[in-house]
Amino acid sequence: MKQPLRIAVLISGSGSNLQAIIEHQKHHPNLYEIVLVLSNKADAYGLVRAENAGIEHIAIDHRNFPDRAAFDAELQKEIDDRNVDLVVLAGFMRILSNGFTEHYLGRMLNIHPSLLPKYPGLDTHQKAIDAGDAEHGLSVHFVTPELDGGPIILQSSVNIEAKDDATSLRHKIHRNEHLAYPLVIQWFAEGKLKFENGKVWYNQQPLAQPLILESIQDAESQLG
Repeated sequence: MKQPLRIAVLISGSGSNLQAIIEHQKHHPNLYEIVLVLSNKADAYGLVRAENAGIEHIAIDHRNFPDRAAFDAELQKEIDDRNVDLVVLAGFMRILSNGFTEHYLGRMLNIHPSLLPKYPGLDTHQKAIDAGDAEHGLSVHFVTPELDGGPIILQSSVNIEAKDDATSLRHKIHRNEHLAYPLVIQWFAEGKLKFENGKVWYNQQPLAQPLILESIQDAESQLG
């Protein structure tokens, strides 16, 4: 029988996406296993979530290293020591070195709170409001050395209403994130998804454009 995919999740904060992945994994124990949760902040609540779920977890303070490359080398050692198949960035607030991203090319995912290529980087919700956008959303993509520039796998959008501020918009996006990210991980574990020749392949076909998650009901039906 095929062994479950071994996953490491990197976090910096509360770990709400991590929790969504943990809950999804409980229903798919033969598909993948979260073998490690890593944080650059010892007080990240996501580490508590990992402990509560019985998942090995480590905090590695980036401030204890002379430069980004040295910190990334330590991350890489911990990940590779556990024979990880897929690295999942879930609110990991560190820019990763080119060497690190190249090492995991095609084996590392990120979720970003905007409809990329719009608004890479931080403060995406406020940027969308300030720009007068009618909609905002999320993108799940393979990680490449270009910040938030890897090929996009899936996007999901929400309407921006007149009453929305950055906080309310973030809550809307989070709801979709918690469905979209486990779904993409499921596809990867099932062998439906891969990175090849700089492109996303889904069901053995290169994607001409990102897959679109139309609704919460759409996600729930696919998650099973």
